[in-house]
Amino acid sequence: MKASVFLRFAPLLLLLFIMVVSCSKSTETQDFTEHKENDPEMRAHNIDLLFSDSGRIQARLISPLLDQYGGESPYLEFPRGFKVYIFDSVRRVSSTITGNRGIRRELAHTMEAWGNVIVRNEKKNEQLNTEHLIWDENKRRIWSDVKVKITTPDKTLFGDRMESNEAFTNYSILNVTGQMTVKKDTL
Repeated sequence: MKASVFLRFAPLLLLLFIMVVSCSKSTETQDFTEHKENDPEMRAHNIDLLFSDSGRIQARLISPLLDQYGGESPYLEFPRGFKVYIFDSVRRVSSTITGNRGIRRELAHTMEAWGNVIVRNEKKNEQLNTEHLIWDENKRRIWSDVKVKITTPDKTLFGDRMESNEAFTNYSILNVTGQMTVKKDTL
């Protein structure tokens, strides 16, 4: 009698055994690569960061890719470009900065941009074009140590270097050339 009960439940036990074994085995494998010393500690896609001081939002940074590096001099790298919106005291966009590549040095609170760097003063409709720009968040200043082009509604200026406040409302240019409209009575 014991054998007949066993034979009756044997197919059920075999089926249960197969289900347990098949559920416990994973056919999915993960590919782990070795972390190299110069690899980022973290990588994020489609980021949107806010920068604030004493609860007041000062800037917003958007980028398709962010690489974070640690160590004694931690920094964020934006190898596929970025756009920064700088806000005024009532949180309106006063200026924007875009570039093909950027690095933000965490401890120094500076950001450096390369490749088709564009700074726009949204209120005055003025634009700076250059290939290299540095933004010091603490001093609230931007500058370029390479050739620049500044376009306003009534003039286009070129220069070898430029320095400005971060809102791009008050700037100075070294070795300035260009064309501008001048009223007769102002000469």
